[in-house]
Amino acid sequence: MKRQDSVISCIDWYTIVAYVILLAFGWISVCGATYSFEEADLFSLDTRSGMQIVWIFTSLLLATCLLLIDNKLYETFAFAIYVVLLLLLFATIFNPHEIKGSRSWIVMGPLRLQPAEFAKFATALAIAKFMSGYRFSIERWQDLAKVIGMILLPMILIVMQKETGSALVYASFFLMLYREGMTGSFLFTGIAMVSYFVIGIRFAEPLLWGTPTHVGPFVVLLLIQFFTSVLVLVYCKARKEARNIVLTSFGVTILALLFSRFIIPFDILWVQCVLTFLMVSYLVGLWIYANKREYFFITLFAITSVIFFFSASYVLNNVMEPHQRVRINVLLGLEEDLAGAGYNVHQSEIAIGSGGVWGKGFLNGTQTKLKFVPEQETDFIFCTVGEEEGFVGSAAVLIVFLFLILRLIHLAERQTSPFGRVYGYCVVSIFLFHLFINIGMVLGLTPVIGIPLPFFSYGGSSLWGFTLLLFIFLRIDASRKLINA
Repeated sequence: MKRQDSVISCIDWYTIVAYVILLAFGWISVCGATYSFEEADLFSLDTRSGMQIVWIFTSLLLATCLLLIDNKLYETFAFAIYVVLLLLLFATIFNPHEIKGSRSWIVMGPLRLQPAEFAKFATALAIAKFMSGYRFSIERWQDLAKVIGMILLPMILIVMQKETGSALVYASFFLMLYREGMTGSFLFTGIAMVSYFVIGIRFAEPLLWGTPTHVGPFVVLLLIQFFTSVLVLVYCKARKEARNIVLTSFGVTILALLFSRFIIPFDILWVQCVLTFLMVSYLVGLWIYANKREYFFITLFAITSVIFFFSASYVLNNVMEPHQRVRINVLLGLEEDLAGAGYNVHQSEIAIGSGGVWGKGFLNGTQTKLKFVPEQETDFIFCTVGEEEGFVGSAAVLIVFLFLILRLIHLAERQTSPFGRVYGYCVVSIFLFHLFINIGMVLGLTPVIGIPLPFFSYGGSSLWGFTLLLFIFLRIDASRKLINA
């Protein structure tokens, strides 16, 4: 006789409790951000707080349906769902409705949907399906290239919709790849590129120690040489070669610096460029002599680093949109612009700071009531939490989010199939990215790229998208416990 445990008894209820708590906190925050004394009814469908109840109710219905669907269907139709969402993303590029400069919305009467929010779970399913294949190996560059292609394709389509913030979310999948065994050199390369950009742009103008050498490029070229020597030491186990690179680069640079400072002033960057060229030539020679592919990839890293650095300034000033350029300059402290690009963040910081320890109380926030913070019910919803609920309320929200993230990691680790584990870590990566970037931009720690805070920001697309992500995973996890006897 066969017996199958009920799905209800196998669901991880700890995660669902956290989900419901966040929904409740989110609705309270939307009320605080949108309440006006002219429209005092919080439950009216003419208000955003009333409409958010509709989105929450429909999300709960959606969650119930997702739990009732056979988990095998998610894996079976993963690629089909991915293709359908890609086609939808492509079609959205040509839609005639432009909202706030973006063509990422499909408008059907009073209903507006953003396919980019739903493409996240579709991409996660497709990647999980592909990586759980019998022949897949993340150490094979062909397989890794295919996965990266599956990530980049929706990113490109979303960028074409002029929705750069939503596209950047897909970069979070690389955290999952790192967990699944992708070499740490990719993560290291990403961190290195960010360092080059920030240091090179932030300190592009100051001069070094009385010489005509700009600090930013000087430090970046030194970092490229140092990082390259570290890679040689770690991946090639070549201590002598790594030492040769470090001693030559730093020794000659110090001598050039002293000569420029005390004898004849000149731009030391020319010396560093020559040293970088000699370093790359040295690496090519080592690659040919030792016949190790590691030397090839390290050489590629060095060349890519130089190209990236020297093109970063051009991209910032000639490729990026003016509002994006101003936001980055404000973040790096190159511009203040409290009346322009820095206005949102400045007002958000005032709102959070004014909340103090215990907050001003529900519906008592002055910054939010007087509409000082733009987009306060969507991208900047967390400033409402800080103002009305204070440090204590903000900490409570972050603790619930932390519990949810840790619980999802626990669920992902206990999966018995690669499909469930990979999908679980995709969900974790997306939630982490949204949480870190959204709260970071509200506090002025990260660029303002316009992505919602999960379960808090007003709107149906984001709430449904996060619900799809979460409850598909909960259904996959529940199937782990279903047994036949």
